[in-house]
Amino acid sequence: MANSEGQSVTGSSNVRSGNMIFEPILDDGVFRFDCSVNDRDAAYPSISFVNSRDRDTTISTHKVPLYTPTYECRLKQQVVKLELPVGSSLYGTGEVSGQLERTGQRVFTWNTDAWGYGPGTTSLYQSHPWVLAVLPNGEALGILADTTRRCEIDLRKDSTIQFDAPSSYPVITFGPFASPTAVVISLSKAIGTVFMPPKWSLGYHQCYSSYLSDQRVLEVAKTFRKKCIPCDVIWMDIDYMDGFRCFTFDKERFQDPTSLVKDLHYSGFKAVWMLDPGIKQEEGYFVYDSGSKNDVWVQKADGTPYVGEVWPGPCVFPDYTQSKVRAWWANLVKDFISKGVDGIWNDMNEPAIFKVVTKTMPESNVHRGDGELGGCQNHSFYHNVYGLLMARSTYEGMKLANEKKRPFVLTRAGFSGSQRYAATWTGDNLSTWEHLHMSISMVLQLGLSGQPLSGPDIGGFAGNATPRLFGRWMGVGSLFPFCRGHSEACTTDHVPWSFGEECEEICRLALKRRYRLIPLIYTLFYFSHTRGTPVATPTFFADPKNPSLRKLENSFLLGPVLVYASTLRGQGSDKLEITLPEGIWLNFDFNDAHPDLPALYLKGGSIIPVGLPLQHVGEANPSDDLTLLVALDEYGKAEGVLFEDDGDGYEFTKGNYLLTHYVAELKSSVVTVSVHKTEGSWERPNRRLHIQLLLGGGAMLDTWGNDGEVLQLVLPSDEEVLKLVTTSEKQYKDRLENAIPIPDVEEVSGPKGTEPLRTPIEHQSERYLSLSVVHTRIMCWLLYAQIWYCTAFIGATNCTIIRRAKGSAFLVRLILILTQMMVKQHDVVSEHFYTFRTTLKMDKMDWNCEQWRDADILVLNTGHWWNYEKTIRGLRPWVILQDGRLVLAKWVASIVASATHGNSRGTCGFSHRHSKENIESFFV
Repeated sequence: MANSEGQSVTGSSNVRSGNMIFEPILDDGVFRFDCSVNDRDAAYPSISFVNSRDRDTTISTHKVPLYTPTYECRLKQQVVKLELPVGSSLYGTGEVSGQLERTGQRVFTWNTDAWGYGPGTTSLYQSHPWVLAVLPNGEALGILADTTRRCEIDLRKDSTIQFDAPSSYPVITFGPFASPTAVVISLSKAIGTVFMPPKWSLGYHQCYSSYLSDQRVLEVAKTFRKKCIPCDVIWMDIDYMDGFRCFTFDKERFQDPTSLVKDLHYSGFKAVWMLDPGIKQEEGYFVYDSGSKNDVWVQKADGTPYVGEVWPGPCVFPDYTQSKVRAWWANLVKDFISKGVDGIWNDMNEPAIFKVVTKTMPESNVHRGDGELGGCQNHSFYHNVYGLLMARSTYEGMKLANEKKRPFVLTRAGFSGSQRYAATWTGDNLSTWEHLHMSISMVLQLGLSGQPLSGPDIGGFAGNATPRLFGRWMGVGSLFPFCRGHSEACTTDHVPWSFGEECEEICRLALKRRYRLIPLIYTLFYFSHTRGTPVATPTFFADPKNPSLRKLENSFLLGPVLVYASTLRGQGSDKLEITLPEGIWLNFDFNDAHPDLPALYLKGGSIIPVGLPLQHVGEANPSDDLTLLVALDEYGKAEGVLFEDDGDGYEFTKGNYLLTHYVAELKSSVVTVSVHKTEGSWERPNRRLHIQLLLGGGAMLDTWGNDGEVLQLVLPSDEEVLKLVTTSEKQYKDRLENAIPIPDVEEVSGPKGTEPLRTPIEHQSERYLSLSVVHTRIMCWLLYAQIWYCTAFIGATNCTIIRRAKGSAFLVRLILILTQMMVKQHDVVSEHFYTFRTTLKMDKMDWNCEQWRDADILVLNTGHWWNYEKTIRGLRPWVILQDGRLVLAKWVASIVASATHGNSRGTCGFSHRHSKENIESFFV
């Protein structure tokens, strides 16, 4: 039977299905769909929308949707399906690995600490229940499932989008519009545009997990300047803290953070510091005491604070769903900024929890949220927005500290709308060619989902990059919206000079390219902030009707600049098969063409601003020479825009800026370049203007003048132009052939045992764990048995070397075989052993004694092991005792230790995640 709303209802009324009802909202072409009027009235407020009321307010329009979703509600689950014309291409879905075009894929929106993810991992650090569809005719449509709960996005059927999440929730469609750009702009109007980044944040960022002292930080900064490699920002991971306690500084290694930042500022560097949500449960620690007094912690179902283990040990977690808690955190941030902090890095905010299979807090935990967010709900409701709300609190705290500066926040976890407060990166990627290739698509998918300010850890976070891999990654990464090099502990420090002179030179050239293009990048972000336009987009955005462009994964557009990168180890950019969109595309470079750098093309009809290759953004002066690169279209015309302001603060919102529209036109063999119009109250700087007119093949004509004047270039005859182009093409080819390539070295010297996992970690829901918990406990007893029967103990307190006892070989092998059988039968077993972290009192142990080298097994009660400088090779420790419990880790790596760093804090650490195959290979 069908009800009055056109719904089909079964006799038992347990299943409802039919076409969704709609109402127009926000703007022409935007529609909200619900299963019924009752569902519409019962919907929770929107956290993704800038203003939840916009989603709930009907507008007057004569338009109706061209495509109507259907729904089916069964067993408290709501399935929404939207069928599109055959030949539609699907994109978006937020932060996802794997292919660019998403047909055939399925992901789950459930923010997950996904160290070592692969192309098939279905849940990463952020959740964006959003799909962008490009129709066969080049038009585009977007659909947003406005739910914060775990949601399956199923794109396995061609030209079909399906969402499956707990009932009930509305979906919002945007379009069809004339282009995918128009859809992204419409989405941004709903969920908000990206915050306006301070200009310095668009420079290069250098990070490592972790710089262990203020002196090491200054050494890195000094080396950048000494080697003339551009860089703007140095990052501090959690080791700057006192015992990983947020808002504290280690009294020995970071004694005077204010002086450190002052020294960095003097050299043109900014400093970004990490803050995690996990607050150490320790009376006397001012943050814990203050939070407990103000009742700010996430609670268990029984009303007591939830305690989970992260880096500091047992931790409590702020409930950012409450306005009073966000204000409490913001005030802590405000005080923290007074130490000289320029930016804040929010990590582990999925939230990640150690030593639990789900990698996060129980879904039964309680958040006493504000009514405007959804009220008091369990964790399953707020899990996906926990990171967004933390980033919001951090952002607001930075604004409290200094209203004349723009906050810069980087968040690992996020949701649709988090771009209003923070940039993001693609998490703990791997130092592999596959991850280099995926990084392009991942940055683009985030941009298509409303988050334009993102980038990967250049070089890969886990594992040692090779010289060629790092150089190629820097080549393309230098042109991503967010540009940061980073790697985890016990890997080769991923800085430009770590991989030999050839790689260092490529990194220097790549970063000089970025700094030349910062005027363009900053202008793109101004329009992204004010209008919602994307910054980096897939190549097909230049020609949406061309289906051959829709799956290109090694190229992208940075405004009108087409970037073509080689992501294959044995293929340089000189060997690429270039597929260009329709129209005129003229290649160019900065006399820096190299097979290990991307090829660059400028779209005909475009003018882009180019600056000087500075060492840091702060070196720029408004009176510096400005270059305009001009590429005429088939009609002999071109146009471009340059945005200029103070580079920080909010005076631009009051009109204190200069937005210049430049135009070029060819008439009677004369190209005239002039200012068409301007916006803003800034006076034009008194500076020289360099015009470079691209002719093709890298050839160009140029002239100099003063900015604001009308400048002209006289085109030579067609024969002379052809001669210029031919000569330039030969010179370009010669430069590529004579370039010194980065050596193709498979491995580099450096800390051992840091190879990343080959099998990605998949999220396991709580409902699938009961059987595997039993088997895990059996494994623990088997390992205990091995230690009890097969070892003799020697060593010191907190650290025990274990050797096989004589005559126990048979029993050792038997226990290992039994354990291996358990692991083979149940993949999820290994999830119980994916991390460990405790504290070891060093007592100035002799790390060089031969007992360490000869040990068969090393039982460690350890914390942060990368604090130590010397390595002892040849050990195979794999049993970790912590608080009387076993934690298994495949650590064939060297022990990183130090005889010179024997302070009483003396922590070491480890945070690798391990798959079934890793454990099996270790037992064999």
